[in-house]
Amino acid sequence: MLRAVGRVTPAANPPRRQLATGSRARYSAGVLWTLCTALVASWACAAPAPSAPELLAQVPGSPVTPAAPPPAPGQPGPTAPPGVPTEKEGAQQQQGPEKPKKNPAKPKKKWYHAITRWIDPHEAPFIPVPEIAVDPDSGTTLGIIPTILVTDENDDIRKIIAPDLVHNPFFGWGAHGRIYNYTSPDEQWSIVSGIFERVEREFDGEYQLGRLRNTNWSFNGSAIYDVDGTPRFFGIGNESPAINETDYTAQQYLVEGQLGYNFNHTWQLQYTARFEDVDVLPGTLSSIASIQTRFANLLGEGTNKQVLNRLSVVYDTRDDIIIPSKGAQLVAYAGMASREGFLNDSLYTETGFDGRAFFPFPALDKTVIAAHMALRYLLSANNVPFWALSSLGGADTVIGGAQPLRGFGDGRFYDRDSFSSSVEFRHVVATFQAVATQVEIELAPFIDAGRVFDQTSTLPFEQLHKVYGLGFRGLARPYVVGFVDIGYGSEGAAVFTGINYPF
Repeated sequence: MLRAVGRVTPAANPPRRQLATGSRARYSAGVLWTLCTALVASWACAAPAPSAPELLAQVPGSPVTPAAPPPAPGQPGPTAPPGVPTEKEGAQQQQGPEKPKKNPAKPKKKWYHAITRWIDPHEAPFIPVPEIAVDPDSGTTLGIIPTILVTDENDDIRKIIAPDLVHNPFFGWGAHGRIYNYTSPDEQWSIVSGIFERVEREFDGEYQLGRLRNTNWSFNGSAIYDVDGTPRFFGIGNESPAINETDYTAQQYLVEGQLGYNFNHTWQLQYTARFEDVDVLPGTLSSIASIQTRFANLLGEGTNKQVLNRLSVVYDTRDDIIIPSKGAQLVAYAGMASREGFLNDSLYTETGFDGRAFFPFPALDKTVIAAHMALRYLLSANNVPFWALSSLGGADTVIGGAQPLRGFGDGRFYDRDSFSSSVEFRHVVATFQAVATQVEIELAPFIDAGRVFDQTSTLPFEQLHKVYGLGFRGLARPYVVGFVDIGYGSEGAAVFTGINYPF
Protein backbone atom coordinates (compact mmCIF):
# COMPACT_ATOMS: atom_id res chain seq x y z
CA MET A 1 0.00 0.00 0.00
CA LEU A 2 1.08 3.54 -0.37
CA ARG A 3 3.36 5.18 2.12
CA ALA A 4 3.24 8.84 2.98
CA VAL A 5 6.93 9.62 3.16
CA GLY A 6 9.41 12.01 1.59
CA ARG A 7 10.85 12.07 -1.89
CA VAL A 8 13.38 9.35 -2.42
CA THR A 9 15.98 10.63 -4.81
CA PRO A 10 16.18 13.59 -7.14
CA ALA A 11 14.97 11.28 -9.86
CA ALA A 12 11.73 9.93 -8.55
CA ASN A 13 9.36 9.35 -5.72
CA PRO A 14 10.29 6.86 -3.03
CA PRO A 15 9.53 3.20 -3.66
CA ARG A 16 5.82 2.84 -3.05
CA ARG A 17 3.57 -0.17 -2.88
CA GLN A 18 1.58 -0.87 -6.00
CA LEU A 19 -1.44 -1.76 -3.89
CA ALA A 20 -2.99 1.67 -3.69
CA THR A 21 -4.59 1.82 -0.27
CA GLY A 22 -4.74 4.49 2.37
CA SER A 23 -4.45 3.09 5.88
CA ARG A 24 -0.70 3.57 6.14
CA ALA A 25 -1.08 7.11 4.89
CA ARG A 26 -3.57 7.92 7.61
CA TYR A 27 -1.23 6.76 10.38
CA SER A 28 1.77 8.64 8.99
CA ALA A 29 -0.47 11.64 8.57
CA GLY A 30 -0.77 11.87 12.31
CA VAL A 31 2.90 12.85 12.39
CA LEU A 32 2.07 15.88 10.27
CA TRP A 33 -0.62 17.20 12.54
CA THR A 34 1.41 16.18 15.55
CA LEU A 35 4.16 18.45 14.33
CA CYS A 36 1.92 21.36 13.37
CA THR A 37 -0.20 21.17 16.52
CA ALA A 38 2.89 20.83 18.67
CA LEU A 39 4.37 23.92 17.13
CA VAL A 40 1.18 25.89 17.67
CA ALA A 41 0.91 24.66 21.26
CA SER A 42 4.45 25.65 22.08
CA TRP A 43 3.90 29.00 20.40
CA ALA A 44 1.03 29.60 22.83
CA CYS A 45 3.44 28.93 25.71
CA ALA A 46 5.67 31.86 24.90
CA ALA A 47 7.21 34.10 27.56
CA PRO A 48 4.77 36.33 29.51
CA ALA A 49 4.02 39.72 28.03
CA PRO A 50 5.96 42.71 29.41
CA SER A 51 4.22 45.20 31.64
CA ALA A 52 2.94 48.52 30.37
CA PRO A 53 5.87 50.57 31.78
CA GLU A 54 8.31 48.12 30.19
CA LEU A 55 6.58 48.47 26.84
CA LEU A 56 6.57 52.27 27.19
CA ALA A 57 10.28 52.29 27.94
CA GLN A 58 10.91 50.36 24.70
CA VAL A 59 9.06 52.90 22.55
CA PRO A 60 11.43 55.41 20.90
CA GLY A 61 10.69 58.98 21.87
CA SER A 62 8.52 58.06 24.85
CA PRO A 63 8.47 60.77 27.61
CA VAL A 64 10.92 60.39 30.46
CA THR A 65 9.68 60.94 34.03
CA PRO A 66 11.19 64.29 35.26
CA ALA A 67 13.38 64.35 38.35
CA ALA A 68 11.57 65.21 41.60
CA PRO A 69 12.26 68.72 43.07
CA PRO A 70 14.41 68.95 46.22
CA PRO A 71 12.44 68.57 49.49
CA ALA A 72 11.50 71.59 51.63
CA PRO A 73 13.46 72.15 54.88
CA GLY A 74 12.43 69.67 57.55
CA GLN A 75 10.58 67.42 55.10
CA PRO A 76 11.62 63.84 54.14
CA GLY A 77 13.27 63.39 50.79
CA PRO A 78 11.72 61.60 47.80
CA THR A 79 11.69 57.85 47.56
CA ALA A 80 14.53 56.49 45.45
CA PRO A 81 13.45 55.02 42.13
CA PRO A 82 13.71 51.27 41.65
CA GLY A 83 17.30 50.11 41.24
CA VAL A 84 18.85 53.16 43.01
CA PRO A 85 20.04 52.41 46.59
CA THR A 86 19.12 54.70 49.47
CA GLU A 87 21.76 55.99 51.91
CA LYS A 88 20.96 53.17 54.32
CA GLU A 89 21.16 50.58 51.57
CA GLY A 90 24.42 52.10 50.36
CA ALA A 91 25.93 51.73 53.83
CA GLN A 92 24.81 48.10 53.95
CA GLN A 93 26.41 47.46 50.57
CA GLN A 94 29.72 48.83 51.88
CA GLN A 95 29.51 46.42 54.83
CA GLY A 96 29.01 43.49 52.43
CA PRO A 97 26.02 41.54 51.21
CA GLU A 98 23.54 40.08 53.64
CA LYS A 99 23.72 36.38 54.32
CA PRO A 100 21.09 34.52 52.33
CA LYS A 101 18.17 33.10 54.23
CA LYS A 102 18.26 29.38 54.83
CA ASN A 103 14.85 28.65 53.33
CA PRO A 104 13.96 31.30 50.77
CA ALA A 105 10.32 31.19 49.68
CA LYS A 106 9.79 29.65 46.21
CA PRO A 107 7.28 31.24 43.88
CA LYS A 108 4.01 29.39 44.13
CA LYS A 109 2.94 27.73 40.89
CA LYS A 110 -0.57 28.05 39.61
CA TRP A 111 -2.96 25.12 39.98
CA TYR A 112 -3.06 24.55 36.22
CA HIS A 113 0.73 24.21 35.89
CA ALA A 114 0.43 20.42 36.16
CA ILE A 115 -1.48 20.51 32.87
CA THR A 116 0.24 23.30 30.96
CA ARG A 117 3.73 21.88 31.58
CA TRP A 118 2.92 19.10 29.11
CA ILE A 119 2.57 21.57 26.25
CA ASP A 120 5.53 23.72 27.29
CA PRO A 121 8.59 22.55 25.29
CA HIS A 122 10.87 23.92 28.05
CA GLU A 123 9.41 21.58 30.69
CA ALA A 124 7.66 18.65 29.02
CA PRO A 125 9.74 15.57 28.07
CA PHE A 126 7.52 15.34 24.99
CA ILE A 127 4.46 17.05 23.56
CA PRO A 128 1.30 14.89 23.71
CA VAL A 129 -0.88 15.74 20.73
CA PRO A 130 -4.31 14.30 19.86
CA GLU A 131 -4.40 12.32 16.60
CA ILE A 132 -7.40 12.48 14.29
CA ALA A 133 -6.82 10.70 10.98
CA VAL A 134 -9.53 10.37 8.32
CA ASP A 135 -9.54 8.08 5.29
CA PRO A 136 -12.44 7.22 2.94
CA ASP A 137 -11.64 3.48 3.18
CA SER A 138 -10.41 3.17 6.77
CA GLY A 139 -12.79 5.42 8.68
CA THR A 140 -11.66 7.72 11.49
CA THR A 141 -8.70 6.78 13.65
CA LEU A 142 -8.36 8.51 17.03
CA GLY A 143 -5.38 8.49 19.37
CA ILE A 144 -2.52 10.39 20.93
CA ILE A 145 1.04 10.96 19.71
CA PRO A 146 3.76 11.94 22.22
CA THR A 147 6.18 13.75 19.91
CA ILE A 148 9.80 14.76 20.35
CA LEU A 149 11.29 17.29 17.90
CA VAL A 150 15.09 17.54 17.74
CA THR A 151 16.56 20.69 16.15
CA ASP A 152 20.11 21.79 15.38
CA GLU A 153 21.97 25.03 16.08
CA ASN A 154 20.22 26.63 13.07
CA ASP A 155 16.78 25.68 14.43
CA ASP A 156 16.21 23.20 11.58
CA ILE A 157 14.39 19.99 12.49
CA ARG A 158 16.85 17.08 12.40
CA LYS A 159 14.75 14.30 13.90
CA ILE A 160 11.11 13.52 14.66
CA ILE A 161 10.33 10.76 17.16
CA ALA A 162 6.59 10.08 17.15
CA PRO A 163 5.11 6.90 18.64
CA ASP A 164 1.35 6.72 19.04
CA LEU A 165 -1.53 4.87 20.68
CA VAL A 166 -4.65 4.81 18.46
CA HIS A 167 -8.04 3.18 18.01
CA ASN A 168 -9.69 2.28 14.71
CA PRO A 169 -13.31 1.05 14.47
CA PHE A 170 -12.30 -1.82 12.15
CA PHE A 171 -9.11 -3.10 13.77
CA GLY A 172 -9.28 -2.07 17.44
CA TRP A 173 -6.39 -0.65 19.45
CA GLY A 174 -3.00 -0.14 17.82
CA ALA A 175 0.45 1.33 18.44
CA HIS A 176 3.13 2.70 16.12
CA GLY A 177 6.72 3.80 16.41
CA ARG A 178 8.24 6.35 14.03
CA ILE A 179 11.66 7.90 13.62
CA TYR A 180 12.33 10.37 10.80
CA ASN A 181 16.02 11.32 10.75
CA TYR A 182 17.24 14.23 8.61
CA THR A 183 21.00 13.72 8.91
CA SER A 184 21.70 16.35 6.25
CA PRO A 185 20.06 17.70 3.10
CA ASP A 186 21.91 14.93 1.23
CA GLU A 187 21.21 11.99 3.57
CA GLN A 188 18.02 10.88 5.33
CA TRP A 189 16.47 7.73 6.77
CA SER A 190 13.22 6.67 8.42
CA ILE A 191 11.71 3.68 10.25
CA VAL A 192 7.99 3.16 10.81
CA SER A 193 6.44 0.11 12.48
CA GLY A 194 3.02 -0.66 13.88
CA ILE A 195 0.54 -3.30 14.97
CA PHE A 196 -3.22 -3.48 15.67
CA GLU A 197 -5.30 -5.90 17.68
CA ARG A 198 -6.74 -7.35 14.48
CA VAL A 199 -5.31 -7.88 10.98
CA GLU A 200 -2.96 -4.95 10.43
CA ARG A 201 0.83 -5.09 10.77
CA GLU A 202 3.51 -2.80 9.35
CA PHE A 203 7.26 -2.28 9.01
CA ASP A 204 8.72 0.31 6.64
CA GLY A 205 12.40 1.27 6.50
CA GLU A 206 14.02 3.64 4.02
CA TYR A 207 17.49 5.11 3.45
CA GLN A 208 18.42 7.90 1.03
CA LEU A 209 21.87 9.16 0.01
CA GLY A 210 22.90 11.65 -2.67
CA ARG A 211 19.58 13.46 -2.71
CA LEU A 212 21.15 16.76 -3.86
CA ARG A 213 22.89 15.21 -6.90
CA ASN A 214 26.16 16.93 -5.98
CA THR A 215 28.10 13.66 -6.33
CA ASN A 216 28.25 11.07 -9.10
CA TRP A 217 25.81 8.65 -7.48
CA SER A 218 22.44 8.76 -5.70
CA PHE A 219 20.89 5.81 -3.88
CA ASN A 220 17.60 4.91 -2.24
CA GLY A 221 16.80 1.62 -0.52
CA SER A 222 13.49 0.50 0.96
CA ALA A 223 12.22 -2.61 2.77
CA ILE A 224 8.52 -3.12 3.56
CA TYR A 225 6.36 -5.69 5.29
CA ASP A 226 2.70 -4.81 5.40
CA VAL A 227 -0.67 -6.40 6.19
CA ASP A 228 -3.61 -4.12 5.33
CA GLY A 229 -7.28 -4.90 5.73
CA THR A 230 -8.74 -1.84 3.97
CA PRO A 231 -8.04 -2.13 0.18
CA ARG A 232 -11.03 -1.86 -2.15
CA PHE A 233 -11.66 -3.26 -5.64
CA PHE A 234 -14.52 -2.20 -7.93
CA GLY A 235 -13.57 -4.01 -11.15
CA ILE A 236 -11.49 -3.21 -14.22
CA GLY A 237 -12.19 -0.19 -16.40
CA ASN A 238 -12.77 3.55 -16.36
CA GLU A 239 -16.49 3.14 -15.63
CA SER A 240 -16.37 0.44 -12.95
CA PRO A 241 -19.54 1.09 -10.89
CA ALA A 242 -19.38 2.00 -7.21
CA ILE A 243 -22.02 -0.65 -6.46
CA ASN A 244 -19.40 -3.33 -7.19
CA GLU A 245 -17.27 -2.33 -4.18
CA THR A 246 -15.42 -5.20 -2.51
CA ASP A 247 -12.79 -5.48 0.19
CA TYR A 248 -9.69 -7.66 0.55
CA THR A 249 -6.72 -8.12 2.86
CA ALA A 250 -3.31 -7.52 1.30
CA GLN A 251 -0.15 -9.03 2.74
CA GLN A 252 2.95 -7.69 1.09
CA TYR A 253 6.73 -8.01 1.15
CA LEU A 254 8.71 -5.48 -0.89
CA VAL A 255 12.40 -4.73 -1.35
CA GLU A 256 13.46 -1.97 -3.73
CA GLY A 257 16.68 -0.23 -4.67
CA GLN A 258 17.19 2.82 -6.89
CA LEU A 259 20.65 3.73 -8.13
CA GLY A 260 21.14 6.95 -10.07
CA TYR A 261 24.19 8.17 -11.99
CA ASN A 262 24.33 11.98 -12.04
CA PHE A 263 25.79 13.41 -15.23
CA ASN A 264 25.44 16.81 -13.58
CA HIS A 265 23.09 18.55 -11.18
CA THR A 266 20.27 18.47 -13.76
CA TRP A 267 20.52 15.14 -15.62
CA GLN A 268 20.39 11.66 -14.08
CA LEU A 269 20.18 8.09 -15.36
CA GLN A 270 18.39 5.90 -12.82
CA TYR A 271 17.98 2.12 -12.49
CA THR A 272 15.21 0.65 -10.32
CA ALA A 273 15.04 -2.96 -9.15
CA ARG A 274 12.05 -4.16 -7.12
CA PHE A 275 11.00 -7.52 -5.72
CA GLU A 276 7.40 -7.76 -4.55
CA ASP A 277 5.40 -10.63 -3.06
CA VAL A 278 1.68 -9.94 -2.60
CA ASP A 279 -0.93 -12.24 -1.10
CA VAL A 280 -4.55 -11.15 -1.75
CA LEU A 281 -6.70 -12.69 1.00
CA PRO A 282 -10.43 -12.49 1.80
CA GLY A 283 -11.64 -9.21 3.26
CA THR A 284 -12.36 -8.75 6.96
CA LEU A 285 -14.86 -5.84 6.90
CA SER A 286 -18.32 -7.21 7.68
CA SER A 287 -20.17 -4.37 5.97
CA ILE A 288 -18.44 -4.86 2.57
CA ALA A 289 -18.45 -7.94 0.34
CA SER A 290 -15.16 -9.81 0.12
CA ILE A 291 -13.41 -9.70 -3.25
CA GLN A 292 -13.77 -13.47 -3.82
CA THR A 293 -17.57 -13.33 -3.56
CA ARG A 294 -18.00 -10.88 -6.46
CA PHE A 295 -14.84 -11.35 -8.58
CA ALA A 296 -14.16 -15.07 -8.62
CA ASN A 297 -10.99 -16.17 -10.44
CA LEU A 298 -9.70 -12.61 -10.68
CA LEU A 299 -6.07 -12.40 -11.77
CA GLY A 300 -4.12 -11.38 -8.69
CA GLU A 301 -6.05 -13.31 -6.04
CA GLY A 302 -3.90 -15.59 -3.92
CA THR A 303 -0.11 -15.20 -3.90
CA ASN A 304 1.68 -13.43 -6.76
CA LYS A 305 5.26 -12.28 -7.21
CA GLN A 306 6.75 -9.52 -9.32
CA VAL A 307 10.36 -8.70 -10.22
CA LEU A 308 10.55 -5.26 -11.85
CA ASN A 309 13.49 -3.71 -13.70
CA ARG A 310 13.12 -0.10 -14.86
CA LEU A 311 15.42 2.45 -16.49
CA SER A 312 14.62 6.17 -16.21
CA VAL A 313 16.06 9.37 -17.64
CA VAL A 314 15.54 12.33 -15.31
CA TYR A 315 15.71 16.07 -15.93
CA ASP A 316 15.42 18.04 -12.67
CA THR A 317 15.78 21.81 -12.19
CA ARG A 318 13.69 22.21 -9.00
CA ASP A 319 15.15 24.63 -6.48
CA ASP A 320 14.23 22.27 -3.63
CA ILE A 321 13.29 18.58 -3.46
CA ILE A 322 10.76 18.77 -0.61
CA ILE A 323 9.33 22.31 -0.89
CA PRO A 324 9.96 23.50 -4.48
CA SER A 325 8.98 26.99 -5.59
CA LYS A 326 10.29 26.94 -9.16
CA GLY A 327 11.74 24.56 -11.73
CA ALA A 328 10.59 21.20 -13.10
CA GLN A 329 11.19 17.47 -12.84
CA LEU A 330 10.63 15.39 -15.98
CA VAL A 331 11.00 11.59 -15.97
CA ALA A 332 10.79 9.25 -18.96
CA TYR A 333 11.00 5.53 -18.16
CA ALA A 334 10.72 2.03 -19.59
CA GLY A 335 10.75 -1.31 -17.82
CA MET A 336 9.74 -4.93 -17.71
CA ALA A 337 8.32 -7.18 -15.02
CA SER A 338 8.38 -10.94 -14.53
CA ARG A 339 6.97 -13.42 -12.06
CA GLU A 340 10.42 -14.85 -11.40
CA GLY A 341 13.88 -14.34 -12.79
CA PHE A 342 15.82 -11.16 -13.41
CA LEU A 343 15.35 -9.91 -16.98
CA ASN A 344 12.29 -11.12 -18.84
CA ASP A 345 8.82 -9.79 -19.66
CA SER A 346 6.71 -12.71 -18.48
CA LEU A 347 4.27 -10.22 -16.87
CA TYR A 348 4.45 -6.96 -18.80
CA THR A 349 6.57 -4.29 -20.42
CA GLU A 350 5.91 -0.65 -19.62
CA THR A 351 6.75 2.86 -20.70
CA GLY A 352 5.65 6.21 -19.43
CA PHE A 353 6.24 9.85 -18.60
CA ASP A 354 5.91 11.83 -15.37
CA GLY A 355 6.33 15.59 -15.19
CA ARG A 356 5.82 18.24 -12.53
CA ALA A 357 6.50 21.97 -12.78
CA PHE A 358 6.43 24.89 -10.33
CA PHE A 359 5.89 28.54 -11.22
CA PRO A 360 6.09 31.48 -8.79
CA PHE A 361 2.93 33.58 -9.08
CA PRO A 362 4.12 37.16 -9.72
CA ALA A 363 0.99 38.92 -8.39
CA LEU A 364 1.18 37.40 -4.88
CA ASP A 365 4.11 36.85 -2.55
CA LYS A 366 4.75 33.28 -1.31
CA THR A 367 2.49 31.80 -3.98
CA VAL A 368 3.33 28.92 -6.34
CA ILE A 369 1.35 27.30 -9.14
CA ALA A 370 2.17 23.58 -9.13
CA ALA A 371 1.24 21.30 -12.04
CA HIS A 372 1.62 17.55 -12.56
CA MET A 373 0.95 15.16 -15.46
CA ALA A 374 1.58 11.41 -15.80
CA LEU A 375 1.00 8.93 -18.62
CA ARG A 376 1.68 5.16 -18.36
CA TYR A 377 1.29 2.38 -20.95
CA LEU A 378 1.63 -1.38 -20.58
CA LEU A 379 2.95 -2.33 -24.02
CA SER A 380 2.50 -6.05 -23.39
CA ALA A 381 0.59 -7.81 -20.62
CA ASN A 382 0.46 -11.52 -19.82
CA ASN A 383 -1.88 -12.47 -16.96
CA VAL A 384 -1.02 -9.32 -14.98
CA PRO A 385 -2.33 -9.24 -11.38
CA PHE A 386 -4.94 -6.51 -10.99
CA TRP A 387 -2.82 -4.71 -8.36
CA ALA A 388 0.06 -4.32 -10.86
CA LEU A 389 -2.12 -2.51 -13.42
CA SER A 390 -2.23 1.27 -13.74
CA SER A 391 -4.54 2.86 -11.17
CA LEU A 392 -6.13 6.14 -10.11
CA GLY A 393 -7.44 7.27 -6.72
CA GLY A 394 -6.26 8.71 -3.44
CA ALA A 395 -3.71 11.45 -2.82
CA ASP A 396 -0.30 9.89 -3.59
CA THR A 397 1.72 10.22 -6.78
CA VAL A 398 3.99 7.29 -7.65
CA ILE A 399 6.16 7.45 -10.75
CA GLY A 400 5.23 4.38 -12.79
CA GLY A 401 2.45 3.50 -10.32
CA ALA A 402 -0.68 4.86 -8.64
CA GLN A 403 -1.79 8.39 -9.52
CA PRO A 404 -3.94 10.86 -7.52
CA LEU A 405 -7.66 11.47 -7.83
CA ARG A 406 -8.52 13.08 -4.50
CA GLY A 407 -12.30 12.72 -4.67
CA PHE A 408 -12.06 8.91 -4.69
CA GLY A 409 -10.49 6.28 -2.47
CA ASP A 410 -7.11 4.72 -3.22
CA GLY A 411 -7.14 2.37 -6.20
CA ARG A 412 -10.65 3.35 -7.29
CA PHE A 413 -9.99 2.72 -11.03
CA TYR A 414 -7.75 0.00 -12.56
CA ASP A 415 -6.80 -0.79 -16.17
CA ARG A 416 -3.73 -1.33 -18.37
CA ASP A 417 -3.00 2.33 -19.12
CA SER A 418 -3.62 5.59 -17.26
CA PHE A 419 -3.52 9.37 -17.61
CA SER A 420 -3.45 11.80 -14.69
CA SER A 421 -3.15 15.58 -14.31
CA SER A 422 -3.32 18.00 -11.37
CA VAL A 423 -2.99 21.74 -10.77
CA GLU A 424 -2.62 23.44 -7.38
CA PHE A 425 -2.53 27.11 -6.35
CA ARG A 426 -0.32 27.08 -3.22
CA HIS A 427 -0.42 30.26 -1.13
CA VAL A 428 1.11 30.85 2.33
CA VAL A 429 -1.49 32.60 4.49
CA ALA A 430 0.28 32.69 7.88
CA THR A 431 3.78 32.41 9.35
CA PHE A 432 4.86 32.19 12.98
CA GLN A 433 7.81 31.07 15.10
CA ALA A 434 7.39 28.00 17.32
CA VAL A 435 9.74 25.49 18.99
CA ALA A 436 12.67 27.37 17.48
CA THR A 437 11.24 26.62 14.03
CA GLN A 438 9.36 28.82 11.59
CA VAL A 439 6.00 27.35 10.62
CA GLU A 440 4.03 28.32 7.52
CA ILE A 441 0.35 27.59 6.95
CA GLU A 442 -0.61 27.16 3.30
CA LEU A 443 -3.92 26.95 1.44
CA ALA A 444 -4.03 25.17 -1.92
CA PRO A 445 -7.16 24.98 -4.10
CA PHE A 446 -6.66 22.14 -6.59
CA ILE A 447 -8.11 20.31 -9.59
CA ASP A 448 -7.43 16.64 -10.46
CA ALA A 449 -8.44 14.96 -13.72
CA GLY A 450 -7.63 11.51 -15.09
CA ARG A 451 -8.77 8.20 -16.51
CA VAL A 452 -7.71 4.59 -17.12
CA PHE A 453 -8.06 2.74 -20.45
CA ASP A 454 -7.09 -0.57 -22.09
CA GLN A 455 -6.22 0.41 -25.68
CA THR A 456 -3.07 2.30 -26.68
CA SER A 457 -5.07 4.05 -29.41
CA THR A 458 -7.49 5.59 -26.88
CA LEU A 459 -7.23 9.37 -26.49
CA PRO A 460 -6.22 9.89 -22.84
CA PHE A 461 -7.93 13.32 -22.58
CA GLU A 462 -11.50 12.08 -23.09
CA GLN A 463 -14.02 10.84 -20.49
CA LEU A 464 -11.97 12.21 -17.61
CA HIS A 465 -12.91 11.88 -13.96
CA LYS A 466 -12.67 15.34 -12.38
CA VAL A 467 -12.12 16.36 -8.76
CA TYR A 468 -12.21 19.84 -7.22
CA GLY A 469 -10.89 20.51 -3.75
CA LEU A 470 -8.96 22.49 -1.17
CA GLY A 471 -5.73 21.56 0.55
CA PHE A 472 -4.41 22.70 3.95
CA ARG A 473 -0.65 22.37 4.49
CA GLY A 474 1.79 22.92 7.33
CA LEU A 475 5.42 23.66 6.37
CA ALA A 476 8.44 23.51 8.67
CA ARG A 477 11.33 24.13 6.32
CA PRO A 478 13.50 22.63 5.06
CA TYR A 479 12.28 19.03 5.44
CA VAL A 480 8.73 18.77 6.78
CA VAL A 481 5.46 19.23 4.89
CA GLY A 482 2.09 17.89 6.00
CA PHE A 483 -1.22 18.06 4.20
CA VAL A 484 -4.96 17.63 4.60
CA ASP A 485 -6.71 17.54 1.21
CA ILE A 486 -10.49 17.61 0.81
CA GLY A 487 -11.69 16.68 -2.67
CA TYR A 488 -15.12 16.37 -4.27
CA GLY A 489 -15.85 14.12 -7.24
CA SER A 490 -18.78 12.31 -8.85
CA GLU A 491 -19.07 9.92 -5.88
CA GLY A 492 -18.98 12.58 -3.17
CA ALA A 493 -16.27 13.99 -0.93
CA ALA A 494 -13.06 12.37 0.34
CA VAL A 495 -10.48 13.52 2.88
CA PHE A 496 -6.79 12.57 2.81
CA THR A 497 -3.95 13.37 5.17
CA GLY A 498 -0.25 12.71 4.77
CA ILE A 499 3.34 13.83 4.87
CA ASN A 500 4.97 15.66 1.94
CA TYR A 501 3.20 17.25 -0.99
CA PRO A 502 1.02 14.96 -3.14
CA PHE A 503 3.44 15.82 -5.97
